Amino acid sequence: MRTKSTGKKKINVITLGCSKNVVDSEVLMGQLAANGKEVVHEDRGDIVVINTCGFIDNAKQESINTILDAVEAKERGEVEKVFVMGCLSERYKPDLEKEIPNVDQYFGTRELPFLLKQLGADYKHELVGERLTTTPKHYAYLKISEGCDRPCSFCAIPLMRGGHISKPIEKLSEEARNLAKNGTKELILIAQDLTYYGLDLYKKRALADLLRELVTVDGIEWIRLHYAFPSGFPEDVLEIIRTEPKVCNYIDIPLQHINSDLLKSMRRGTTAEKTNDLLRKFREYAPDMAIRTTLIVGYPGETEEVFQQLKSWVAEQRFDRLGCFTYSHEENTHAYHLQDDIPQEVKERRVEEIMELQSQISWEKNQEKIGKVFRCIFDRKEGNYFVGRTEFDSPDVDNTVLVEATNVYISSGSFMNIKITAAEEFDLYGVLV
Repeated sequence: MRTKSTGKKKINVITLGCSKNVVDSEVLMGQLAANGKEVVHEDRGDIVVINTCGFIDNAKQESINTILDAVEAKERGEVEKVFVMGCLSERYKPDLEKEIPNVDQYFGTRELPFLLKQLGADYKHELVGERLTTTPKHYAYLKISEGCDRPCSFCAIPLMRGGHISKPIEKLSEEARNLAKNGTKELILIAQDLTYYGLDLYKKRALADLLRELVTVDGIEWIRLHYAFPSGFPEDVLEIIRTEPKVCNYIDIPLQHINSDLLKSMRRGTTAEKTNDLLRKFREYAPDMAIRTTLIVGYPGETEEVFQQLKSWVAEQRFDRLGCFTYSHEENTHAYHLQDDIPQEVKERRVEEIMELQSQISWEKNQEKIGKVFRCIFDRKEGNYFVGRTEFDSPDVDNTVLVEATNVYISSGSFMNIKITAAEEFDLYGVLV
């Protein structure tokens, strides 16, 4: 049965990939709503807009499968139109147009006004910072810059997102104030590279200046830093993490590897010695800070000996949070000229070994929290538990704090003091105090 062509069209936005894509979808939805359009997120609609990810093979495949599903729904008459935006569309538009022609139109990462026009909407410049957030009301991502100027050999993001462009501090402050008025209590700062922030606008690294402005926003209680590149890290940020109560004792810094030869091949602009020096500074300046990192295994030239070096380093550093990914051989990147010489099964075994090691580290660190009291923010109720987080944990990727829902009620977005009574690898259990 075909969709009716009369009446108001409902636009369904589907978001794939990272938190930067989440923000892009929220901006799109805010613009559509301001134009009087009915818009939903990952629900049912007459028109489908898919915000794609094109970062690595698994993400690309998920995006393609989602597009194919939407096109099939269109052929069955369940939706009228399908539009595709985002990174996959930016990177592979000619191929996609050839292989999946039933999509009505493809748009790149910086073509929002053109997409809006196709949806019967005008781009409203006055809507700076206005978004329809898709996260729980009490936290939101704040994208402080777009694109990346780093030359990392394995990364295709500059191909999809372009060069680094910082948003001015006054615009980010306005956006934060708008979010706070709508109930946001926790800001999660994101970018391809937080530590590069401001170099294009202010001729200096200005992340600390931005933080000093954001802590003045009434209603914002936590500010969290994600995706801080290690090379050229601005040390004045550490002082703010240490001294400013609103800035969480937390940093997400993707280190990728510790072998100096691989770091050089990866074009990371650092060495093992510089990396370890930076981690020492972190722990000296802000000893309570939780450090999250991500690693890549199976990069070309990573012998078993080199991998064991990485594994020993992980055991030595005892990161609070850690994610590990297999190397993905991406066309048009610098590393694509290298031989992808590690079999996939070896890459996957190495991920398992690293994550098994990290699981043990996480369990041991969590045991040390038993009996201590932490201020936690609560995100939701799940089964018989209210699910919250400490300031050392970001949503969706880090540990959770679970409080039994039998005798207490905790509303989403509430801050509560919780005494930890038990702990597993990635979950803490506690009671209200």
